[in-house]
Amino acid sequence: MRGFLASSIGVSCATALAVPLAPPAAEATSAPPAPPPPTTVATAPTTPTAQPATDVPGSTRSLPLAPLTADRAPGPAAQGLPRRDVREFSLVGVVWDDPGTELHGRVEVRTRATATGTWSGWQQLETHNADHAADPGTAEGASGRVRGATAPLWVGGSDGVEVRVRAESAPGTSRTAASPLPTGLRLELVDPGKDVTPVPVAPRRAEDTRATAPATTRAAEATAASRANAGPAPLGATEIPALSRSETVAGLTAGHRASPYVGARPEITTRRGWGADEKLREKGFVYTKKVKAAFVHHSATGNNYRCSQAPSVIRSIYRYHVRSTGWRDLGYNFLVDKCGQIYEGRAGGVSKPVLGAHTLGFNSDSMGIAVLGTYSDGEPSAAALKAIARLTAWKLGLYGMNPRGKTYLKSGGGNLYRKGKNVRLNVISGHRDGFATNCPGKKLYGKLGTSRSKAARYQGR
Repeated sequence: MRGFLASSIGVSCATALAVPLAPPAAEATSAPPAPPPPTTVATAPTTPTAQPATDVPGSTRSLPLAPLTADRAPGPAAQGLPRRDVREFSLVGVVWDDPGTELHGRVEVRTRATATGTWSGWQQLETHNADHAADPGTAEGASGRVRGATAPLWVGGSDGVEVRVRAESAPGTSRTAASPLPTGLRLELVDPGKDVTPVPVAPRRAEDTRATAPATTRAAEATAASRANAGPAPLGATEIPALSRSETVAGLTAGHRASPYVGARPEITTRRGWGADEKLREKGFVYTKKVKAAFVHHSATGNNYRCSQAPSVIRSIYRYHVRSTGWRDLGYNFLVDKCGQIYEGRAGGVSKPVLGAHTLGFNSDSMGIAVLGTYSDGEPSAAALKAIARLTAWKLGLYGMNPRGKTYLKSGGGNLYRKGKNVRLNVISGHRDGFATNCPGKKLYGKLGTSRSKAARYQGR
């Protein structure tokens, strides 16, 4: 791994923080929603074995948007936030009340860099319009906490912000008739916290039967997330080591019927490795039956990040997915940075069929892989493409799937396929194959054929 984890891009656990400045009067901090009881969930062990972790910093602030005058954002309907000073943040997005309401319009922000005091130009946020979400009718999708949202944008350390949202006509309607903007538009500012060395996890010896003091919720959930990877890595590991193909095949369990066509297990940074604050997500894990397909995404967070910042970007996306959009956990099962490092996404175990919230209508029996960045115009790196191939060769191979093949998935409902329809898809598909969206961007989507071929070769096909 790229020399991580002790200091350069380690976990976001801070032993000491300066007292933050009081926010402006109009600025509000989002209160964490009370999660509903999970269903079809494998619950965490009741006896934690982790030492309490150092407090994980980070915050999410929500600022309501208001009507703008025409000179700020010309058009029949515009909302925004005038330029203002705020506490430091690194990622920004816009959310609204009803996830079923589409935002037809242009969302732009500009920010002031903390390091230089200079303002950026206007940057456009990609409107998701429900394409990344839990399937309709699931406990997560029907929780009552889910909101509509744009893609988040990584801007780096910033302490000033301005935003404007201008309504536009919906596709297929008159160009002169702009659609109304969704109600409850709010700007979300996410601070991922700082990177420091993680607190070690100390597994309890088998012969030690003494009662232990109750651990914090965070420590208990961190232990549960780590224990879900008990096969691939020891408790508290910050990374899951790579194995050769022969070692991977030799280690297959009875539940995985893929031998001899399975790729070597790649190195994966665990949730502990990138600094997941496990108290943010809902308790327990939700699983689907198998993994028949992989949907490739781009995070649409922009390409202005260094690979050493990837854990901070992921912590920001995690916080945005849970606190801002109301999901039970990070939506993607895995994430890949432009240097080719692979990261564990939604908790539950990297080798298990964890149910995500990445491709509306096709989350069951699939996994979602997000490449950090925006690839509508920019080319994905060779390292990221290789990581996709290596990850899919291994994970799909565990479930007997050929990366060059086709499979059928039953739609849970979406804007391309009605609920209940059996849809024939590539085993490695782009997000746009299951939902009408730009994701994963034209440039990344055009490279998926290469990833399929490489993944099949890595499996020995």
